[in-house]
Amino acid sequence: MRLDKYLKVSRLIKRRTVANEACDNGLISVNGKPARASYEVRPGDRISLRFGARTVTVEVLSVQETVRQSEAGTLYREVAE
Repeated sequence: MRLDKYLKVSRLIKRRTVANEACDNGLISVNGKPARASYEVRPGDRISLRFGARTVTVEVLSVQETVRQSEAGTLYREVAE
């Protein structure tokens, strides 16, 4: 699944267009490298998102096309750095 779609499905970012812009602006990296919106997300990848001064790092546990809002948190786990 594409990175921008994964960020939307997992509810880490609310809209796919916002996720796409964040990738274009270099605010998102996967496994320590800046990532494009078209990057193929796989289980085990570490995604870092910069929200202003705060950085959130998550590890991808599973990739699913659709998921309920209440179960979106099961797609990843937050990693402390």
